[in-house]
Amino acid sequence: MLILTAVPDFIDFARDELRRAAFDAQILAELEPGVLLAGGDFFPLAQQWQTQPPIFARHICPVQETVPVAGTNSDLARLTQCITRQFLDLIEPEWPFSVQARIFANAVYKPFDINSALADVIQSRTGAPLDVRQPVQILSVVISSQTAYLGLSLAEQNLSDWAGGVRRFAREPEQISRAEFKLLEALEQFKINLPPRGTALDLGAAPGGWTRVLRQKEQYVTAVDPAQLHSTLQADKSVRHLQMTAEEYLTQYPDTFDLIVNDMRLDARDSSRLMVEYAPYLYPHGLVIMTLKLPKEKRRTAIDHSFNILKQAYNLQNARQLFHNRSEITIHLTKTENFS
Repeated sequence: MLILTAVPDFIDFARDELRRAAFDAQILAELEPGVLLAGGDFFPLAQQWQTQPPIFARHICPVQETVPVAGTNSDLARLTQCITRQFLDLIEPEWPFSVQARIFANAVYKPFDINSALADVIQSRTGAPLDVRQPVQILSVVISSQTAYLGLSLAEQNLSDWAGGVRRFAREPEQISRAEFKLLEALEQFKINLPPRGTALDLGAAPGGWTRVLRQKEQYVTAVDPAQLHSTLQADKSVRHLQMTAEEYLTQYPDTFDLIVNDMRLDARDSSRLMVEYAPYLYPHGLVIMTLKLPKEKRRTAIDHSFNILKQAYNLQNARQLFHNRSEITIHLTKTENFS
């Protein structure tokens, strides 16, 4: 068995992805909105999704053992007995590990209590180092109303290193907008390392959240938006603000860039057409990060149409609905060799 997590509003899309990848998978229960318990073999699915990641399934974890629970402190003893009996021999003592607990039931304990208790046992009995930020192996514990589901897997098999794919970033005092988290998560999820002192174009930049992230990554930024940028960016000599629309900038013979980002509030298909028009102004080695805003109806059609438009100029490297996305997905593009 396995547990799959997605945005509740897009759970049907994730369910379809599961069925396409593992046609014999059966949905056994919905543990929580957006959290599905499914029959089937976790590890072949995880191997397939490592090379061909889904868009909407955000996180998966295996279920190898189940333990009855009552929501009382006695559950911790039962869980400890289970991992001592079934999982300690499977832990690689040289690899960093973490315990990731999620609770979808009334209980006197919190996820931290489970994480701490089980991690102490694993550390003391195996000597494996605890690393909650960059684990290699993860013991997943999901608590529902009467059952705890436990499974051990590699972090890379779970689609996300974070429990349920919930990737949170610390809010900084200088933060301009929550949209910054989307770009930070995309760079991390897609394993993108920007070149120092690269040139970046931020379309629809105001108030400047993505521009601020790009400056943190040592990029020289051209920020295009009729609206004002945040005051902290106005004083930054490495930010050039063009107070015009992205369409108007196209008529001004744009510069050429290492990176183009686009988080504009446009229909996904219109935004894709705009990005094709900007492709000549991306260096051959360059890349694009953009969000596709999805309508309430015919979302799949909007995605397919957008991808077909983008294929005129780009190769699709990654497409995911990240934790910080809402009614949108984030994609990573590179320019096709034959597009000038």
